[in-house]
Amino acid sequence: MKPNDWLKAATLAAWIIWPNLAAFAEEQEPSTEVAVEVGKVVKTTLHRYVMAYGTVEPEPATGGKPPASSRIAAPLAGLVTQIRCEEGQRVEKGALLFTLDTRVADALVAKAEVAVEFAQKNFARKQQMAPAENVSRKLYDEAEQMLQAARKELDNALTQRELLRIAAPLSGTVAAVYSKVGEAVGLNTVLAELIDLDRLVVGIRVPSLEAAWLRRGQPVEINAGSRQAGNVTDTPATQRGAISFIGPQVDPRTDTVLARVSLGGKQTLSVEGKGVGERDISLRPGQFVSVRIIVEERPGRLAVPVESVVTREGTSLLAVIEGDRARQKPVKLGLRDVNLVEVEGEGLREGMGIVTHGAYGLPPETRIRVVK
Repeated sequence: MKPNDWLKAATLAAWIIWPNLAAFAEEQEPSTEVAVEVGKVVKTTLHRYVMAYGTVEPEPATGGKPPASSRIAAPLAGLVTQIRCEEGQRVEKGALLFTLDTRVADALVAKAEVAVEFAQKNFARKQQMAPAENVSRKLYDEAEQMLQAARKELDNALTQRELLRIAAPLSGTVAAVYSKVGEAVGLNTVLAELIDLDRLVVGIRVPSLEAAWLRRGQPVEINAGSRQAGNVTDTPATQRGAISFIGPQVDPRTDTVLARVSLGGKQTLSVEGKGVGERDISLRPGQFVSVRIIVEERPGRLAVPVESVVTREGTSLLAVIEGDRARQKPVKLGLRDVNLVEVEGEGLREGMGIVTHGAYGLPPETRIRVVK
C-alpha cells in the first residue's frame, strides 16, 4: 500500500473512533449532586412594620373624657376612721371609699343647725308683726339677713363634713391603698389609686424618621414577652390595638415622637387572694411591651423565604428547581416581612419550586438531591 493510502486510512479511522471516545469520556465524567432543602414561591400579603417599645398606662384625658386613673387624696387634714375598699376591688363612681374623723364637723353642723332654728323663729315673729306695723323695716331686714347668714353657715358646715367622706371619682379598680385606719393624714395626702382597666393604652416612643409613617387608626400588634413557669417557657400572646394619638413634636433629647396605642380587648385585674386571681389578662398598667405597627400592606405579592435568596456581586439570585436540577435566576427584591421577602423576576410564578437551605454556594446550574 502506498504511503498516501496509509495516511488516508489512518485519518478515516480517527474520524470514526474519536466521537465514540468523547461520548465514553462524557459518560465516565462524575456528576456533582448537592443535597438541599426546597420550598415554593408563594403569593401573599406583605406588610411594612415600624417597631417600638412602650409601657401600658391608663388613658389620659382625651376627647372630652376624663382620665382613666385617679390618685385619691385627702381634701382636708384628719384622722382615717373607716376604709371601705381594698386592692383589686371594682368600685363604681360615687362609692364611699374613706371616712375621716367627723366629730369636729358634726359639732359645727349641730351649732349651725341651732343658729338656723333660732334665726327662723326670729324672722317668723318679725313677719307676724310686720302687717300691724309693730316692727320697723330695719329690724325686719336684719332678721331676714340673719336667717340667710345662718343657712349659709349650715351649708358650709355640711360641705366641710361631706369632704370627710371620700368617694370614688370614677368607676374602676382599686390599684393600691396607701392609708390605714387610725392614721393621721394631711391635706392632699394620697390615700389610694384608682384605675379604669377598660381604658388602657400603650405609650410608645417612635424615632422621628419612622414617625412619618404613622397614621391614626393603623393596626398594632402588642407583645408583652414570654412567660416562664418552671422549665417551660410559653409563647407570648399578641394583643391587637390601633394608633390613637400621634404627638405633634419631636423630643430633642431622644429624637423620638410620642404615640399612644389603644387596646382592642377588655382588661381585668388579677390580684392573688382577692377572688379574681384566676382571671387571665394579657396586659397590666406599668407593663413594658414591644409593639409592631403595620404602616403598609401589599396584597398579592410573590414572596420567598429570606434564606433562599443569595447575593453575589450586587445581584440577588434565586435557585429555581427544574426537574432534578437547580438553575440560578436574577431577581429584584422588595419588601421584607419577617422571614419572607418580596421578589420579582422573569418567569417567576406562584408554586414554583426553589432551593431554600443550601442555596448559598450553589453553582449557576447543578444537579440537586432534596433532603426531607
